[in-house]
Parts: sequence; structure tokens; C-alpha cells
Amino acid sequence: MRVIGISPAHDSSVAVICDGKLEKFYKEERFTRKKRDNKPINCIHKIFCDYKKGEVDAVVMASPTADAYADTELDLVAKFFDCQSFNMNSAHHLAHASLAFNNSGFEKASVFVIDRNGSYLNKFEREAETIFDYEHGSIEIFYRNTSYESKDKNTAGIVKVYETATKLINQPILENGKTMGLAAYGKDSDEDLFFKEGNINQDLFFFDSYDTDLICTNKKYFGKETTEVTKDNYQFYADYAYQVQKQTQEKIAELIQYSIDETWDHNKNICITGGYGLNVVANSYFVNKFPNVNFYFEPLADDSGNSIGAALYIYKKLTNDSNSYPIDTTFFHGDKYSVSGIGGDDTSVEEIVSLLINDKSIGIFQGYSEAGPRSLGNRSILFDARNPNAKDIINRIKKREWYRPFACMVLEEDASEYFDMMGLKSSPYMTISFKCKKPNSIPGVVHVDGSCRIQTVSRKDGVIFDLLTKFKEKTGIGILLNTSLNLAGDPLAETPEDALNVLKNSELDCMWFPESGKLAK
Repeated sequence: MRVIGISPAHDSSVAVICDGKLEKFYKEERFTRKKRDNKPINCIHKIFCDYKKGEVDAVVMASPTADAYADTELDLVAKFFDCQSFNMNSAHHLAHASLAFNNSGFEKASVFVIDRNGSYLNKFEREAETIFDYEHGSIEIFYRNTSYESKDKNTAGIVKVYETATKLINQPILENGKTMGLAAYGKDSDEDLFFKEGNINQDLFFFDSYDTDLICTNKKYFGKETTEVTKDNYQFYADYAYQVQKQTQEKIAELIQYSIDETWDHNKNICITGGYGLNVVANSYFVNKFPNVNFYFEPLADDSGNSIGAALYIYKKLTNDSNSYPIDTTFFHGDKYSVSGIGGDDTSVEEIVSLLINDKSIGIFQGYSEAGPRSLGNRSILFDARNPNAKDIINRIKKREWYRPFACMVLEEDASEYFDMMGLKSSPYMTISFKCKKPNSIPGVVHVDGSCRIQTVSRKDGVIFDLLTKFKEKTGIGILLNTSLNLAGDPLAETPEDALNVLKNSELDCMWFPESGKLAK
């Protein structure tokens, strides 16, 4: 059975599930080059080209709200394929949970969906935090908190509390990752900014309209927004970001403890997803605080994964298939592009290592692109993590904010030597931040708080494993700075032309195409 899933919200995407397994996945932003594009027109066109009538059994729309445009898309696709149609506009969090549970490999789990805005449950209330008691063939809502939106009353969920700090630094509300990076520069205080008697102190917040959405603002900091965080003014904003980070993750930890208290006798597995699931600092906090819990952090925790989650849910509903089909990679976006016509110098892994040792910045383009927001070696920029000036050099290339940290790729066999792995053997998707044991060895990737988001690399990772192994032979360290192949404000490079545009429009030194053995400069 083949099911198409469509997610038309921000980070819009289309997915195809065939007999429980992912067959196609497209994100709109990769085609339009408009970050977080919310109308998957090109994605749907791709599906029309990939399949014909009779090859699709069902299509499901996973819009978080009632949307006439999305309903029109659903009708169009259903008519094109002459198939059943389903609408999950009232089940946004269920789509998130479906993907995370499927990929976790657990037989049963508590699935936490921590999201800014889910579906409307009635005219005014929207999903904010939901915990599902999830196992094959059975899904129940264990806990739910909502936010409220009306002319007279608005309330915040956990992620909306977080966005108050993002708004304070004049960033789009979906760029909370920037707030997370800035928080490490902040100082703690005893002031309880957010919670009163265990709940969000709604009296601290008001909502103002911005770009047709309601944005949460802390009354205490209204009017103190900055147009730019500089090295002269950052402390005020960093201190508030620190409080937001600290107290939101503590609130979620209370929910985790509640789940443990209620289910520990039969369930020690927890999945984390929804937009907050990309918060690697919080994820690290959870792993450290609850060492006996088996955590799974979904790498496609943002809305881009909901097309897959919705299609999986409908597939299982129609077939009663109780099997699990985990997606064990994020290298499944779009198409695989030919690079045979791209010119450049012949090169080898050994020559790339020599360039990196000589402080050259190297873009890498190979295979299918990463579906999630984290680059893991198919669309990456690499640099020597030993260089203490690495952050400034790569920030200049990418044209991004000075306070943001960089991630690294590390040989899995060496991870515990350089990082406190908190009992984990691997972290292949960059979903967790780890304290560095040897910050002086790799200063280019260690954040101001002594942490680093890492990607562990093993032999199955092909040329990236070969590169790190050879780099270790030459330097003694199997670690490289790894950041996404794009410039600030742009989506991840999708095509070879996108990659070459990054090279052309920045100070990046080279672009490596391992499949053709060419190096463009």
C-alpha cells in the first residue's frame, strides 16, 4: 500500500510511504530556496511526476489548522490519483508522535511532543505540550497542555515562553536555535521569571500580532528588543536567554518525572519531538538527569517530518500493520544528482586532509541531501577543529552571528575520549550536546559553556569515515568542524548548482565532490 503525506505549514514537505517504508521525501524550501516555505507546490509536482493513477492508495493532509488552501491541495492530489483522502488538521501532535515512535524502534514509549502551535482542539485552544502513551496498535493521550488564543485572552505554552527571548533579539520566532546558542553566554539568577506554583506564570506575558501570527512577549522586557546582538550589548540578552533555556527545560523535566512516576513499572522509553526536540542543550540535560531512561530524540522533530508521520499513521490505520520501520538515516531528501559534468581538479581523500590541515575550508557535496535541519556530511562545510580561530573564520564564510556555536563530526570509537557521553555509545544525528573533556585540543568547536553538539561517525558512513580516519592518522585527532552547506538565511544546498553558488558567493576555499573525485575552487 502506498500513502502520500502532505505537510503544508512552515517547513512544508511531501512524503510517500510504501508498505510502511519511506519511498520519497521532498521539502519545498530546497526547490524555491525560500527558507521554511509553507506551500509545497513543487513537492506535489514532483509526486505527480513520480507516480501515476493506480499507484497511490491514499493521501493525507497534515496541516496544523483548518486551511482552505491545504484542503484544495488535498482534493487535487486525491483526484489526480483517484485515491482515498484523509485530513489530520486536528491531529498535528499525533503526526509528530507517529514519526518519532516509528523511528525509535521501541515497542512502547511515552512520546513527548513539545511544540509552539499544534492543532486547534476547539475554537480557541491549541495543542502546546502532549504526551502520548504509544505502542503498536494503541495510542492514548497521557497528558496535554494547551495554549489559548482569542480576542480577549491568550496564554503561552512552553515553546512560546522560549520565543520571548528570540523576539527580544529580533530574530524570527522559528529561529529559537539562535537563542539556545546565546544562552550559554548568560548568567543565572534566582528570579523565577516564568513559573508560579509549577505552572507558567501567564501574568508575565502578552501577545502582539506579527506577520499574521501571535507572538509572545515578556511584559518586563517590552520595548527592550535589539536590532543586533553585539559583543558590547549581549549580556542583557544572554542573561534572559539563559533563564528561558534553564527554566523551560526544567519544566519539561518535571513532565518527564511525572511520566516516569506514572508508567515506570511498564515503560522506561521516552521519545522527544516537536520543535523543542531540536534543543540539544535541553536534550543533554534530560539524558544527564534521567540516566535510567531510554531516550530517543527525533532528528526531524520540526514540522518537516509531519508529512512522514501522517502518512505512517494512515498506513497503519488502513493496514493494521504492527511492524516498525525505523528510518536509520537522514540522507533521504529529494533526488541524487549527477556531478559528472562538474569541472575542477582531480583530488583524493589524502589531498583533502592536507588542505584541512592547512586551514582550508572545504564544502562537501555527495549523495542524497540530509532531510533534517542538521548537516551530517552530504551537504557540509568542514574545517580543522584544532584551529582556535575556526569559529570566526567559518562565521565569516557563512555570514552568521558571532555567538552561535559549531558542531563537529567525530569517529565513534573516539567520542568518549573527547566528550562526556553520559553513558551513550553514539550520537549520529547531532541531537544532543556533550561536555568536552579536552577543549584545548579542539577549541574550534567547543562553545563558551564547554559543550559541543556532535555527530558520531562509523564505518557505514563511507567517505566521511575515511576522511576522519586519514585526518586522525595525520594529526592524532579524528574530529572536524561540521556545519551546513549554506549561507545565513538560505536553506541547505540541494543541487550541485546550489553548492557552487555557496562557493561563488562566500570566502569558502573549495567544494569537494567525492563521487567524481573533483575539487572546485
